Amino acid sequence: METAEFVRTLDREGRLLAVAAEEAGPGARVPTCPEWRIEDLVGHTGVVHRWATAFVTEGHTSSRPLPAAPGLDGDALSGWFRLGHRHLVDALAAASPDLDCWHFLPAPSPLAFWARRQAHETSIHRVDAESARRGTPTPIDPAFAADGIDEVLRGFHGRSHSRVRTEEPRVLRVRTTDGDGATWTVRLSPETPVTERGDAGDADCEVAGTAAELYLALWNRAPFPAVTGDTAVAGLWRSTSAV
Repeated sequence: METAEFVRTLDREGRLLAVAAEEAGPGARVPTCPEWRIEDLVGHTGVVHRWATAFVTEGHTSSRPLPAAPGLDGDALSGWFRLGHRHLVDALAAASPDLDCWHFLPAPSPLAFWARRQAHETSIHRVDAESARRGTPTPIDPAFAADGIDEVLRGFHGRSHSRVRTEEPRVLRVRTTDGDGATWTVRLSPETPVTERGDAGDADCEVAGTAAELYLALWNRAPFPAVTGDTAVAGLWRSTSAV
């Protein structure tokens, strides 16, 4: 996906999140994040949006702490969220392709990183907001979901921060059943997981489903739709992969 597509997705997902949060109400519990209420979810996502905007607009070349939560609720919190989301979308849309700023996952450019990361950040939290509102969730585009699978497997869990480790080396296969039928092979060991695209040898466990189903499952927002082989490997992911 191109940067402009990620920006458009971020725009849409943020607006959907705001609507779902307003309909659910600030005190509604978030089933996909049981420790949160809607006010926590909206506050967190709004803070992350402002944090990302500062890198894009101010060109910080090193990491900076997240800003403080706003201490708002109700309509004030919703308005604050919508304003910060708008500023982020506009900042990314207006940024120069040669933007130089800090980013924390491999990417073609800092701008490409921030557009992609914030689109997925907002998409997952939109799902959270809709889980609190209940009703039918908004579908996730298969190509976007497949990109999100790639980001979580080869990006987040390609870093030393990943806690998905096992003393006995194991191999997890992730296979989508729609679109182009993309697959990933995740090699688990006492070291940082190593993921490559495609079927690379035998796997101890395979998880399969549509790209959207696996996207949500790998972010621990839904169960794996189908698991074959050693289910303990899928269980290891569920218990240790929180970012």
